[in-house]
Amino acid sequence: MSEAPIASKAEPTGAQPRRAPLKVRATAPIVPSTNVSGNALMLVIAIMAFLACLTLGAVSMVHATAQSWQSQISREITIQIKPDENLDMEKALADARDLALTFDGTTEGNIVDKEATARLLEPWLGEGLDLDELPVPRLVIITIDEQNPPDFAAMRSALAKAIPQAYLDDHRTWVDRLVAMARTTALIGTGVLVLVFSAMVLTVVFATRGTLSGNRHIVEVLHFVGAEASFVASEFQKHFLKISLKGAGAGGLLAALCFAAAGFWQSRSLATPESDQATALFGTFTIGYMGYVGIAAIMIVIALLTTLTARFTIMRTIYEIDQIRSDPARIDTHQN
Repeated sequence: MSEAPIASKAEPTGAQPRRAPLKVRATAPIVPSTNVSGNALMLVIAIMAFLACLTLGAVSMVHATAQSWQSQISREITIQIKPDENLDMEKALADARDLALTFDGTTEGNIVDKEATARLLEPWLGEGLDLDELPVPRLVIITIDEQNPPDFAAMRSALAKAIPQAYLDDHRTWVDRLVAMARTTALIGTGVLVLVFSAMVLTVVFATRGTLSGNRHIVEVLHFVGAEASFVASEFQKHFLKISLKGAGAGGLLAALCFAAAGFWQSRSLATPESDQATALFGTFTIGYMGYVGIAAIMIVIALLTTLTARFTIMRTIYEIDQIRSDPARIDTHQN
């Protein structure tokens, strides 16, 4: 007689059988990155962002340099005294300085000595100059208050009476020319920035539309299964936002690194002919915090532009799909 198997553990009456835990499979993105190629668009955005940031930084640098030049020229005037056989040059220099300082609006006066004058002439006449043997004018530099400048006409008249060989140069002509040059440079730079930014806008628009046109079937499938236009557009919008942020970030960061590297090179190569010439032409290769803020602003604008372009293109595509579905004749034409 066989015995029935004894259960190791009695189960309560009416108990439900145990079920294996459900495994939730991770959902794939609605806009697959493998289908929507973003590498080419990311590279285009990075290049255009780099050019736009470089142009903005260059305009900011030139504008700051021009303002620095203008400020330096505006706060100084020069008294030039021509040599004469009957003139005691050192006494004439001191008298001209003291006379200029009697006018309201002057703060300081410095006589350019023979050694400094010789250094100024070295690029043209070489070293070892003997100024006593050359009819070289001597200079007195007067620092003035930019907010309350002295009466230049009265000062010029007083100098002419006291020292006939003295000539006052208030640099007004140079200041006017420098202001005109600064405005022209800023205008040209702004025009170049507008052109670069316009090219970037058009490139992003066409690149985004071209990428989306190759994935029209994804939009059609999602819309046919009941997805709303706003949902489909938001999915594509997120995808292109990531691409634009990566591209604009790479381009803007590269431009910022270029300016930082140029400034570091200039600081490490002071008092060299190359650095002196570059400084004389372009000033210091620093764009300041406002320049870096401008670079960050361009990056944000590029990202927003790409995202809005993608959303507008998707909404336009879904609208065209709805138009085709509502018109049987257009359906046949689309299928053919």
